Amino acid sequence: MSSLVSFVQCAGRVKAACLPALLTTWMLLAAWGAHAEPSTAGLSISDEADLRALWEDGLLAEEDFETLRELLRTGVDVRTASREALYALPGLTWAQVDALLAYRERVEGAFAPEALVEAGVLTAEQWREVRPFLAREARGTKDFSGRLRLLTAYGVADALVPPVLLHAQAEGPLGLKGGAVASLTRRRLDTVRYLPRRRALMAGFPGVTPRLPKLHVRWEGEHASVLLGTYRLGFGQRLTLDTTGRPAPDGFVPDEGFHPPGAPERRCMLTGTGACPVEEPPGRVTPDFGWTEGFRGVAGTVRGQVEGVALAFTGFGSHQSRDLSQYELLDTRTRRTPDVFAVLPGTLQPGVVRFVSRTLPDVFHELAGGGHASVGLSPRTRVGLTGWGAWPVWAVKGVVLDVQPHSRYPAGGGYGAVGADASWGAGPVDLFLEGARSFSGAGGGFGAVQRSVLGDRRRELELTLRYYGRGFDNPYSRAVSGPDESEGLRASNELGARLRYLHQTEDGAWRMTGKVDAWTQPPGSEASGTLHLGTSVRVDYVGVPELQPSVWVEHRNKDLGRNGPGLCFEGDADCAGEQYRLVGRVRLEPTEGLMVAAQYQHTLVGSRQRPSSFQQDGRASLELLVRPLPSLRLHGRASWQDEDLSENTRLTQTVRTSLEVTWAALPALGMRARYEFALDLKSPVGARSPPELPQHLFRLELESRF
Repeated sequence: MSSLVSFVQCAGRVKAACLPALLTTWMLLAAWGAHAEPSTAGLSISDEADLRALWEDGLLAEEDFETLRELLRTGVDVRTASREALYALPGLTWAQVDALLAYRERVEGAFAPEALVEAGVLTAEQWREVRPFLAREARGTKDFSGRLRLLTAYGVADALVPPVLLHAQAEGPLGLKGGAVASLTRRRLDTVRYLPRRRALMAGFPGVTPRLPKLHVRWEGEHASVLLGTYRLGFGQRLTLDTTGRPAPDGFVPDEGFHPPGAPERRCMLTGTGACPVEEPPGRVTPDFGWTEGFRGVAGTVRGQVEGVALAFTGFGSHQSRDLSQYELLDTRTRRTPDVFAVLPGTLQPGVVRFVSRTLPDVFHELAGGGHASVGLSPRTRVGLTGWGAWPVWAVKGVVLDVQPHSRYPAGGGYGAVGADASWGAGPVDLFLEGARSFSGAGGGFGAVQRSVLGDRRRELELTLRYYGRGFDNPYSRAVSGPDESEGLRASNELGARLRYLHQTEDGAWRMTGKVDAWTQPPGSEASGTLHLGTSVRVDYVGVPELQPSVWVEHRNKDLGRNGPGLCFEGDADCAGEQYRLVGRVRLEPTEGLMVAAQYQHTLVGSRQRPSSFQQDGRASLELLVRPLPSLRLHGRASWQDEDLSENTRLTQTVRTSLEVTWAALPALGMRARYEFALDLKSPVGARSPPELPQHLFRLELESRF
C-alpha cells in the first residue's frame, strides 16, 4: 500500500527520486497478470477471420495481428522447428519450449503433435490454442504436394472487376519448396513520372493489371538452406535487423504476406474542378488485395559444428521496389511535397486534377545486403554479429527526391546498421542482450535491448530494458518499443522498461497474464521527462471446457505528469491524455459442434470535447459457431461500436454482421464464403458528414490441396 501511495505522489512530478517507488508499484501491478503477450494468450483463434475480428475489436495489436497471420499461413513444425521458432507459438513460455525439445530428444524420431498432451508437455487448452499454427502433416509417399488458394471479394456498389488473389505453395523432392502470390489490381496507380514545367509528378490512371508481388523457391538441407525470391529475416532481439515480426527470429523465412481488402474506400481518388462526379454520399468501392514489402533476392544459411561448438552464417542480398505515400516525398529543390497530377483515360497529357492520399508505386529501388554470424556454445548460450546496408535508387528521373522526416526511411541516401547479440540460459533463467549502431545520411545513433526471463512451465517473469537514441533511425528494427513514433519510427528516441508475467495454477484452471510498460525520451530530447505508461491485466478461467469466462483491464497514459479529463488521447503529438478499458468475455461450448461467445468492452478516453469528464465508448459482439457436419462449419458474428455514447453525430457508430460458411466438399477441396453487412448508425441531422450507405461485401475463397 505504501508503494501505491508513493506512486500517486510521484505521478504529478516525475523525478529520479520517484523511480524506485514507480518500479515497485509496476511490479506489484504486474503480479496480478501474466505471459509472453497478454494480447494473444488465452484468445481462441482458428483462422484468419478470428484474427481479423480480434484486431478490429482493438484486442490485438496490429503487429501481433500481422505476425500471427503469417504464422497461420506458414505453420510451425514442432518435430523439427528450432527453439526460437517454437517460441513464436502463442501462449508458450521458454520453459515449455525447452520441455518440448527435451521430449523430442527422448522419442528420437517422428511423433504425432497430439502426443505432446499425453506426455504432459502441453495442456489440452494450450494444445487447442497452438493447433491452428502448426504445419500441415507430412506428405507421406508423395513426391510433390501443394496448396492453391483463390480469393476474391465483391461489394454491392462495385462497378469494377472484383479484386482477385491466387496463393500457391508447393513442396517437392530433395528438400525443394516454393510459393507465389499473384494478384489482380484495379486501384494501384501506374508509373510515376516528373513534369519539369509544373515541378510536379504525374501518374497514369489505374487499370486492371495482373501482378506477381511474391515468388520464391527454397532448398533446405541438413547443414544449409537457400532461398531465391521474396523473403523476410531477423536475428537476436530484433534490434539490428528484423522484418519477420516473430518474438525470437533466427534467420530467413519465405515472404508470402498479403492482406484481404478492408472497408470500402472512396471511389474517386482525384481532387480538382470537375474531377469527381457529384455523389451524395460519395460512391464507394472495394479496395484491392494488399501485400507487405519485405526483401527480394537471395538468402542462404550454412550451419555446422566444430568440437561441440555450433557455427552458423546467414547472408542475403536484395533488390526490392518500394512504394511510398505521396506525403512522404520531398522535392529537394522546392523543399515541399510535390503534387501528383493525373493522366485521365483517353488523354495524353495531365490536366488540372490531382491524386489525393494515394500510395505511389515503385518510387525507389532499394539495394540491400548483409549477414549474420553466430557461435553457439549450447542450445541456450550463443553470441552473434549482424550487419546490413541499403542504398535507395530513385526511379523518378528529372528530379532529386528524398523522404520527409516523418517517413520511416532515413533521408540523405544510404542507411544500415551493425550490432552484436548474446543469449545465455541455465535452469529457470534466460538472459538476452543486443546492442546496435545505425548509420544514415543524418549520422545514425545507438540502441540497446536487454531481456531477463525467469520462469518454469507454469509461470514466467520477463523484464525488458531498452534504449534507442534520437539518431537511431533503423527502418528494419522491430525491437520492443512503445506505440508512439519518432520521425516515422517506433524504436527510436526512447528509454523504457517493460515487465510481463504469466501465471497458471497447478491444475491449469486459472491463467493470469499482465504487462506494465513505461517509457520516456532520453535526456536531452525535447520531451525528456514525459513518462508514458501502459498496463494490462487479464484473467482467464479454463477449468471447465464448456464455459470459459475472461476479464481484462487496460490503462494507457501518455504523460503521468498531466492527468485528468479534458486532455486528448488520440490525435496529434501534443495529446497527453489517458485511456481506460474494461473487457469481459464469456465463451460457451457445450459440444464440439456448438460454440457461443459474447463480449463487451467499455472505454474511458480523454478528449478535448469533454473538458470535465472522459469520453465513453462501447463495443459489444456476439459469435455463434455451429458444425452440423464434420465437413461443414457455420460462423456468424454481430458487433456494435459506439465511439461516444453521449452523442451520435460526430464519431463512428456502426453495427456489423457477418456469416461465414466453410465447406470441405472433398478431402482435397474446400470452400469458404463470407457475407458482411455494415450499417452506419450516425444521425443524419446535425452530423458533420452524412452517414454512410449500408455496405454489403462478399468474400469467397476456394482451396485445393494436392
